Amino acid sequence: MFRFVHGWGFDAALWDAMRATLGGDASDLGYFGELREFGDDGRPFVAVGHSLAALLWLKALPPNCAGLVAINGFDRFAGEPGDPTAVPRRMVERMIARFRERPAQVLVDFRERCGAERPVTATLQTERLLQELEVLRDTDAREAARRLHCPVLVLHGNEDAILPPAMREAVFSGSRHVKRHALSGHGHLLPLTAPEWCAEHVRAFAQRLPGLVS
Repeated sequence: MFRFVHGWGFDAALWDAMRATLGGDASDLGYFGELREFGDDGRPFVAVGHSLAALLWLKALPPNCAGLVAINGFDRFAGEPGDPTAVPRRMVERMIARFRERPAQVLVDFRERCGAERPVTATLQTERLLQELEVLRDTDAREAARRLHCPVLVLHGNEDAILPPAMREAVFSGSRHVKRHALSGHGHLLPLTAPEWCAEHVRAFAQRLPGLVS
C-alpha cells in the first residue's frame, strides 16, 4: 500500500523505522550502490517521498497513486533571488560546482547540516548524485502539484535547516486537497527523528483515501 522514496544523499534505510510500523516497499536511488526500483501491479498505493523525492514523485506520478505524502518535501526547491518561498538557485549552483570537485566532502557537509551521520563514501555514485542535484536546481513542479488527481499530506519540522519557513508554508499550496502538519523541535530528517509521529499521520491519511486496499 505504501511506496517510499528517500531524498538526496540518503538510501532506503531512511525508512526502516516507518516501514516497521506501516509496511510497504522502499526503492533505492542508488547513491551508494545498486539502484532498486518498484514493481507495479496496478493496485492503488500511497506515494511517500522525503525531501527531493516529493519532487521526483511529482515528475512521474502513476495514475494508480491514491495519495502523495511529502515529508520535508517540496514541489519546487530553487528560485530567483529575493523569493522567500525557494532557495536561491545560485546556492544550488555553487553546491553543484563544489560537488564536481569534492563530491564526498559536499555530501558529508550536507548530511551534517541535516543532522545525520556521516555516510560511507567508498561506493559513492557521483554521477547519480550530480544528476539529481541538477534536478533540484532546474525542476519546478508546482503546475504538476496543481493538477494532482489525488490528496496530499505535507509533514514538516519547524527547525528544518534546509527549507526556509516561507518555503515550508508555500509547498503544495496550489494543490486542491492538501493537509499540513508541523512538528516543533525537529528538522529535515523527520523519518529518522520522528518516525512514530510520521507513521501516525501517514496511516490516518491513508485510511481516509477511497479505494485503497491494505
